[in-house]
Amino acid sequence: MLLHSLTSRTSRPSCFIKRAPINLHHQDVFGILHVRASQNIPHGCILHYSAFLCHAQKVGGMLECYHKASSLTFTIQDGPESGQTVPHVHIHIVPRKGGDFERNDEIYDAINEKEKELKKNLDLDQERRDRSLEEMAQEADEYRKIL
Repeated sequence: MLLHSLTSRTSRPSCFIKRAPINLHHQDVFGILHVRASQNIPHGCILHYSAFLCHAQKVGGMLECYHKASSLTFTIQDGPESGQTVPHVHIHIVPRKGGDFERNDEIYDAINEKEKELKKNLDLDQERRDRSLEEMAQEADEYRKIL
């Protein structure tokens, strides 16, 4: 992840905007421990995991308020068969509004498809486009002011 897309950072977790998001305001929170799956988080690191989840909660609340969303979807894809393409535990945070997907659970299909696209470099969803570095930097600047 590039620093221009960093929206927040604490002493442990960091949050980045997505270059090719599910919706425009989709962000990912990463913990400081580089582990491939949640079961690889050492038991002695419960404070790290707690900080990771608390940071996701803080970012989610900001996104929901800032974008006048009515809900949030938090997802963790844990392992390659779950659709995880970045081998690092992270939480997807997607602000939601009524009617943003025809069926509410379609968001999981969209996340899985986007992850497959990243992994295989396929053009599976032509309606979504990658944002420019300038767009990402501008949005990250806005969020850093709030957080």
